[in-house]
Amino acid sequence: MPVPETLTASRRRLPYSESMHGRTWKPWLVPGALLLALAAALVNSSLFVQVAPSLSFYYVAVFAAGLLLAWRFNSSRLLFSLLALLLAHRAVAFFSKGPLQTGNVLTGPGRTAVALAALLIPLNFIVFAQMRERGLTIAGIAPRFGLLFLESVAFAVLCRPENTLEYSSVNPLHPSAFPIPLWILLSFVAAIAVFVWRFFQTRKPIEPGFAWSVAAVFLWLQFAPVGKASDAYVATAALILAASLIETSYVLAYHDELTGIRGRRAFNESLLSLDQQYAIAIVDIDHFKKFNDTYGHDVGDQVLCMVAKRLSDVGGDGQAFRCGGEEFAIVFRNTSAKEAFEHLDALRQRIEKSTFQVRSADRRAEKTAEKSAEKSSNRRAGTSQSDRRKSARKRTAAALSSSKQRDLFPQPASQTPDRLSDHLSDRLPDRLSVTVSIGVAEPGTRNRQPEQVIQSADQALYRAKNNGRNCVELASTAPLRLAERKRSKASRF
Repeated sequence: MPVPETLTASRRRLPYSESMHGRTWKPWLVPGALLLALAAALVNSSLFVQVAPSLSFYYVAVFAAGLLLAWRFNSSRLLFSLLALLLAHRAVAFFSKGPLQTGNVLTGPGRTAVALAALLIPLNFIVFAQMRERGLTIAGIAPRFGLLFLESVAFAVLCRPENTLEYSSVNPLHPSAFPIPLWILLSFVAAIAVFVWRFFQTRKPIEPGFAWSVAAVFLWLQFAPVGKASDAYVATAALILAASLIETSYVLAYHDELTGIRGRRAFNESLLSLDQQYAIAIVDIDHFKKFNDTYGHDVGDQVLCMVAKRLSDVGGDGQAFRCGGEEFAIVFRNTSAKEAFEHLDALRQRIEKSTFQVRSADRRAEKTAEKSAEKSSNRRAGTSQSDRRKSARKRTAAALSSSKQRDLFPQPASQTPDRLSDHLSDRLPDRLSVTVSIGVAEPGTRNRQPEQVIQSADQALYRAKNNGRNCVELASTAPLRLAERKRSKASRF
């Protein structure tokens, strides 16, 4: 007997989930890595001299567009990150007017400005990432404005000539001759580590964008603190942030935020690119409304996430979409309905055998509340016999309700009750299992358009519901089955 597969769903599923897409590398390559690689190749090529006169326009256009996007998307995080980057770049250019050696700022205020910028920019990115996003409201922008103001004052004071050290006697080949001290490099490492961690928590492309922007800042301060090359690196860092915001907005628009799979908008667009041969399946979770009412919306969300994860792993190169509520759709390209039927039936069986584990924290809280209520009631003095009868009737009703729940949402066969002395009303099942009903259709002589195929799949789904649920119905076999039923009825008479 196969062992049921156990899934423990987390409280939140996010739009760029590895389990949904299997493409963790994509947001790390596009757009951040691509833009930074192009900028570094251009700066170190012979073409840089030819494009250098146009860098001023590129610089201004990128920051103007980035600030406009931050305002349009109501993103205070991007807005103040761009402002911190812009202020740091202008401050380094202002304090770095002294002598230069080997392309690095080695003397006086310029070296101090580079070190401070290398320390503050990554730390500011970390702080802005950890602060709660409250939009461009006074409560949201006031703390960030205050932080940038204090840093600007400290920057100006520390970069005064009397507060800096001369490095004219430093050997350019010595490690201390480079603009960024080794201990300040830890700020870059910490920032990249934070954004990598945040990406695996949120799965949003803006986190890799900040990581690559930090890498662009490092190239700027380490190899080209001033000059046209610095303009190229700083503008590229700002462009990476703006492009990552657009990519994140796209992901949120075309993916379902709860389950992580593609949403209705992506489903509607996929219908426009279908060829002549395809199949569309409509999937619905059985008894989901009763499940939601019985165990609560939080557990219902976990069920949706679990089913969505299973749907995303369907065979036959099927693409899963969440159309709304407990209804999903799967599109099979270059596949007939009969071929898709086999993959869908295997998917249905896999969902049926999977067990859904309710979070233990919620269960402990429910048990604690129920036990405390029971103890409190037992301490009451003068409890009448009629109250005890009412309590007994309530326990009996709760036991019957729990029994109905187990019949409605069966537990896996491997889980048998071994504590008969426990009250049924004191606990919910540790593991639950759900089933799905599926209808699948393909284009034919009567239903050539995708909308008509969806209607046929819906009708097949209704037949699956009427036939007892937890099954797959093929729309193309409906006339044949109807004729067989008529012949069977006629034979009875």
